[in-house]
Amino acid sequence: MPTKEAVVTSKAPQAIGPYSQAIKAGGLLFASGQIPIDPATGEVITGDAGAQTERVLQNVSAILEAAGTSFSKVVKSTVFLKNMSDFAAMNQIYGKYVTASGAVAPARSTIEVARLPKDVLVEIEVVALL
Repeated sequence: MPTKEAVVTSKAPQAIGPYSQAIKAGGLLFASGQIPIDPATGEVITGDAGAQTERVLQNVSAILEAAGTSFSKVVKSTVFLKNMSDFAAMNQIYGKYVTASGAVAPARSTIEVARLPKDVLVEIEVVALL
């Protein structure tokens, strides 16, 4: 019978509801959407979409590391933006993480949404190989 295992790390914001930071299942990691919360303080960081994207991807990176994988093994990401005008700022930071060391960039969807948790500017979720 297939199993699933929760991934938990103190280096990323703790789940604030009935969900896990990430789940390992079937050789894949499914990471919940991350927002720009500093795990040390539990507070949303201030700054523009670029600064918030940096914090989000640090959180995603911590979850990937805790699961024993990395950005080089991310196969799909979904980016939620409060304003599509922030696409360029998000994309510049995002590119540094997903193509480091010559990795193949994952498939990606980018969606403008009316509102995100805690009124942040960006949220990102990923699926990665283990």
